[in-house]
Amino acid sequence: MNLEEKFIFTRDSKKTLGIVAVAGFVLVVIGVLLVIFTGHGHEATAEAGHGDGGHHAFHWYDRLTTSLWVNGVYFAGMALLGVFFVAINYASQAGWSAYLKRIPMSFGYWLPIAFVVLLAVFLFDTFIGHHKIFHWTADTTDPIILGKRAYLNVGFFLIRMVLYFVLWYLMFKKLRSLSLEEDRLGGYNYWRKSRFYAVIFLIIFAVTSSTSAWDWVLSTDPHWFSTIFGWYIFAGWFVISLVATTLFAVFLNENGYLKQLTPNHLHDLGKFIFAFSIFWTYLWFSQYLLIYYANIPEETIHYLERLHSPTYAPLFYVNIILNFFFPFLVLMTRDAKRHTIFLKIVGVILLIGHWIDLYLLVAPPAIGENGGIGFIEIGTFAIFGAAFVALALNTMTKASLVPKNHPMLQESLHYST
Repeated sequence: MNLEEKFIFTRDSKKTLGIVAVAGFVLVVIGVLLVIFTGHGHEATAEAGHGDGGHHAFHWYDRLTTSLWVNGVYFAGMALLGVFFVAINYASQAGWSAYLKRIPMSFGYWLPIAFVVLLAVFLFDTFIGHHKIFHWTADTTDPIILGKRAYLNVGFFLIRMVLYFVLWYLMFKKLRSLSLEEDRLGGYNYWRKSRFYAVIFLIIFAVTSSTSAWDWVLSTDPHWFSTIFGWYIFAGWFVISLVATTLFAVFLNENGYLKQLTPNHLHDLGKFIFAFSIFWTYLWFSQYLLIYYANIPEETIHYLERLHSPTYAPLFYVNIILNFFFPFLVLMTRDAKRHTIFLKIVGVILLIGHWIDLYLLVAPPAIGENGGIGFIEIGTFAIFGAAFVALALNTMTKASLVPKNHPMLQESLHYST
């Protein structure tokens, strides 16, 4: 059995991803030109946000920066939860996933890129743009926003953002270096150290996953709040990270790598996707039901802006269909979780569905009826997706795809469900 599998990032694969990225860039340019020359959205859009930022005229770059922010948060979550998946399996001493751990671990190298994107968009929106995404950064006399100034202020926001990414990336690099040293030297010592640092990461993650969700998503609508929002974003992030791990595993196997990948591994990945899709739906419905029942104005406005909007109402219903009904019905049976065709179809649908979910959270308060899924949104998603995949595949060329000295590797190779 060959445990020295080295992935080769072929010229054809690079070319394909390059074409996707270029096509995405062309779509963005076309989308921007359409916004500029059709005159769409040049009227003042007070409905685009509750804060002072919503009273400025709409510009083409408002739609672009909104899309960049959505993609920045989306792929940051995918990368972070890849590291989380590795850490939670170390902490729980799970053996089944040892064979696959190099896949989600490769996602961690996206974190610095995510930081640059999010920092750039935030600074642009705050100091150059018109506070479209973050209304609370504008000077305002709004009593609700003023009441949150101790937490929602530019300086503290930037400190938190830097702190998140520094802590996440340092912990990821530590887990990665220990894994590579384990490959080189073997022994149980590196596994024990990995478990220790995995627990430290999970403690940090338990706090920062929620506070980053409040910062990056919930604060785009500072008049609204939800007590389960951190869990809600976590569930969506975990689903897309699990899907990405599964799709990479299938891709590698179909291209002659990870030959010991079995339907048993796919079954467990499928069960996680199925379970956390249901968990996401539970949180989605709980949030909606409690707000509907309480009927408090500052809470119901979140749903009114979406359900009464010709732009967002269709997406609201598409969201729950793609992220719950479709994966629930398709992955319900045991066999469906063990066949790559079902996992690939459901995986692609969920990647699209959870992007729509995040877009529905950010776009309505930011750009109001000037939003929608168009060339700009599709193009930016294609660029980010191609870049993320390219970075992950390039990372996989740096070391063996199989953690050959992992103490639970044999358990993983002979895993059966």
